[in-house]
Amino acid sequence: MRKLLVFLALCGALPITILAQDNSANSPQPKPADTQDKSTPTLEKPGMAPATPETAPAPVKKTPPAASKVDPNSGRVVEEIIARVNNEIITRSEYEKARATAAEDAKQDCQNHCTPEQLEIAIEDRQKNALRDLIDQSLLVQRGKDMGISVEADIIKKLDQIRIQNNLSSMEDLEKAVSAQGLNFEDFKNNLRNGVLTQRVISSEVGSHITIGHDEIEKYYNEHKSEFVRPEQVALRSIEVNTEKKSPEEISELKKKAETTLKRIHDGDDFGEMAKRFSDGSTAKQGGFLGVYKRGELSKELEDVVFKMRKNDVTDVMDTRQGFLILQVLEHYDEGEQSLAKVEPEITDKLYSARMEPALREYVKTLREQSYVVIKPGFQDIAGGGNSEIQEVSATPEASKKSKKAHKKYGLFGKKPDTGL
Repeated sequence: MRKLLVFLALCGALPITILAQDNSANSPQPKPADTQDKSTPTLEKPGMAPATPETAPAPVKKTPPAASKVDPNSGRVVEEIIARVNNEIITRSEYEKARATAAEDAKQDCQNHCTPEQLEIAIEDRQKNALRDLIDQSLLVQRGKDMGISVEADIIKKLDQIRIQNNLSSMEDLEKAVSAQGLNFEDFKNNLRNGVLTQRVISSEVGSHITIGHDEIEKYYNEHKSEFVRPEQVALRSIEVNTEKKSPEEISELKKKAETTLKRIHDGDDFGEMAKRFSDGSTAKQGGFLGVYKRGELSKELEDVVFKMRKNDVTDVMDTRQGFLILQVLEHYDEGEQSLAKVEPEITDKLYSARMEPALREYVKTLREQSYVVIKPGFQDIAGGGNSEIQEVSATPEASKKSKKAHKKYGLFGKKPDTGL
């Protein structure tokens, strides 16, 4: 669903640079968030009186907190706020982290099959959507909280999967490993939580309303049969257990791990889930999916094995130079025109994605219209546009303290921790 299916560019707004002033006692005091008029935002410029009913902005669904994130003793900007989404803020540092992550994702997707020029274009395309994606994810996460969705059980499971994938013996070791990467462990977990919550909201609010009937699938197949004329191919997924630089004793234990994993698959456990939990391969997050291969694209040893297998067949544990390998044939396509039964899942996914993207775009547009979203000047275009203004406010020690607390609670993080350590 391509990064939340290309988060939709929509409404937005304007500026905010928060300045600490040593003479803050002479500056107008913003009202605490919990005593503000619930119908209007009360953001003030330095030296201005609070907005009156005649001059206040139009009513909005939610009221933002006082807008400042400063060091009251330094007299300088500590953090630049570039967008506000209801009670959450998005800072420039979070935006820069999101841009860095977008570049990393583009490099991973382009690995070994993009020219330098194509990679540069891919990075630029992803980075230009970074702020829009942060805003839209914030809206979806807030919606999930409003719906009362709990994902704590999912987070525990995901943390355990990450621990296993990184060969760590305990959660304490995982926390140390996360800290060694320069990440706060609570932020790491919160980022996981936001990702799961976002997917749950999309599934419940958008995906559940999309249905693809068999008649539609059959119609598409009959109208696009030329798309399904193919050479003999196999779709594969794998579980890899790495033994490089391991001692003989460690290799023996790792082989037992691979054999135990294979036994669990034979006993009914899902291959994809086992790959996510136990594979050391780069495709573990995708359930071990490797791709679709024609004859001649695999090593002779592997080709001789997998092209004799049928759909869902699983190999024995195979010993390779890198470690132990288990393969599953997801599908075996015979040469020529493929039957509807073999390509039905593929067609279903294609039709579902085609409907999901505009439906999700419309849903997030609705969330924006029902929310308080303002964006700093210069960022409107990359955030989906905007017509409101975040005004400057004078910082006081108390306002600064409350703002920092709010940011700690609601901040989003650019680094994606669920990709392993």
